[in-house]
Amino acid sequence: MAGMGDIKKGLCINFNDDIYKVIEFLHVKPGKGPAFVRTKLKSLTSGKVVDNTFSAGSKIEDVRVITRKYQYLYDDDHGFHFMNNDDFSQIYIDKNLIENSQFMKAGEEVMIILKEEDETPLSAELPASVIMEVIEAEPGVKGNTATNALKNAVIETGAKVLVPLFIEVGEKIKINTDDGSYIERVKE
Repeated sequence: MAGMGDIKKGLCINFNDDIYKVIEFLHVKPGKGPAFVRTKLKSLTSGKVVDNTFSAGSKIEDVRVITRKYQYLYDDDHGFHFMNNDDFSQIYIDKNLIENSQFMKAGEEVMIILKEEDETPLSAELPASVIMEVIEAEPGVKGNTATNALKNAVIETGAKVLVPLFIEVGEKIKINTDDGSYIERVKE
C-alpha cells in the first residue's frame, strides 16, 4: 500500500478495478482543511484518462511493474509486435495502449511496462525524442524567415509534423515524442 505522499509520475496503481498509471499530479495544501493530491490517471488496459483527487490519509494499492527494452518489429490491424533482444521472445500490445505510436519505426527500441506477477504487457514508452527523415515537405517561401514560421512535413512513418521553413525533403530531424513537436535538424 502506498500513501498520498508516495504519488508520483509513473506510479502504477489499482483503482476502480483497473490498473492506472499516474501521468500528472499536484500536491495541494490549502490554508484551511486537509491536504489532497489532484491526479490525472491513464488506464493501462483501455488508454482512458481520468481525473481523480486523493484526500489526506488515502491508501492506494500500488501495482508492481517491471520495464524491459523491446525492439519494435511491425504492426497489424490490431496492434504492435515487439521482440525481447535478450531471449528473442515476442509480445503483442494493443494499439490504444501506446501513445504517439506514429513516431515508432521498425527496429527502434522502446521500454515495455509489464505487470510483475504474470508479466502481462501493460504499455510501451517511446524514447523522449526520435530522429526521422522528412519524406514530404511544402517548399519554403523565400524571404519569409524573419518570423518563426512553420510548414507541414511528413516523416518516414507517415506522421505529419510542423517544421521550420528551411527543412527540406531528405533531411533528418529530431522530434519530441510527447507532443510531436520539432526539436532540431540532425547533421550526419
